[in-house]
Amino acid sequence: MNKQILVTGAAGFIGYHLVKELILRGNDVIGLDNINDYYDVELKIGRLRELGISDKKIKYNQYINSEIFDFFKFIKIDLNDKENIKNLFSDSNIKIVINLAAQTGVRFSLVNPYAYTDSNISGFLNILENCRNYEIEHLVFASSSSVYGLNKMMPYSINANVDHPVSLYAATKKANELMAHSYSYLFNIPTTGLRFFTVYGEWGRSDMSYFIFTKSIYEGKALNVFNNGEMERDFTYVGDVVNGVIQVMDSPPQKNYQWANKPPESSSSIAPYKLYNLGNSKPIKLLDFIGEIEKSIGVKANINFLPMQPGDVVKTWADIAEFENDFDYKPATTIDIGIPKFIKWFKKIYNY
Repeated sequence: MNKQILVTGAAGFIGYHLVKELILRGNDVIGLDNINDYYDVELKIGRLRELGISDKKIKYNQYINSEIFDFFKFIKIDLNDKENIKNLFSDSNIKIVINLAAQTGVRFSLVNPYAYTDSNISGFLNILENCRNYEIEHLVFASSSSVYGLNKMMPYSINANVDHPVSLYAATKKANELMAHSYSYLFNIPTTGLRFFTVYGEWGRSDMSYFIFTKSIYEGKALNVFNNGEMERDFTYVGDVVNGVIQVMDSPPQKNYQWANKPPESSSSIAPYKLYNLGNSKPIKLLDFIGEIEKSIGVKANINFLPMQPGDVVKTWADIAEFENDFDYKPATTIDIGIPKFIKWFKKIYNY
């Protein structure tokens, strides 16, 4: 059989874009998702349709071959389903795993914490166990800029302290990094973690701020903007993120034998393990980002300024020097390019 790539969270925002790019490049891909209802299920179904997967054929734990792409098939399984996840690995020739499946969202973790331990801890452990048992050549997994928490040293260095998360979501993402390192060290699994920074673009999640802002402007509703608008985010276009993930996928990390002979760093190890920030490295004021949305739509927003929310941070800013050095990576999409692409897609999908 051909070497296969497993992408978990394939019906998700980044997962959809990654799967599409991989199969366009001729890779043999298995997409996995549980299609939960954390946000609009129709959005997830729509992404799968774009990949040639009919929602009418989706049944739990049954493969569906794409009607568009020869090298893609999809299966609906929950990461917590130990037996069927094990069967998936044993029945396939999976050699690369890209784990994007997770319970996302900072604010939701304040009201439904168990969803995060179920998916991000127990589910990720199932992935690690099967990577161990089935000789996976490279595990790439999604972490998050949220791990930096109370750290205010800007830009965020990949080797900065991340011991003070301000949400359970962030805590589970740091736990993923620690769990992955232990498996990499104990079982010699090449493993790379990517800390994503505020990804936006077409087919984005409906719970994300830019999506909510856009919908509110079209519907004439006020935009709730927290911390009185004094927020900055390292907004990163999804196409740049996908290109970064693919570059990493093709380059499993090596053991850093000099690691123990210098001040310890969190981004590498004597295990075949590596961490990177994957962002734009150009923080944008939230009000400027909203301004680009207003410009693309041609309507001025009515903004309702509110205080800071629990679990949120004022600013994110990625130091991507290591990623640039190792992969000659350059984010190519500024918000004046990325936002109009998103607005064009939004108008088409929602008939505005």
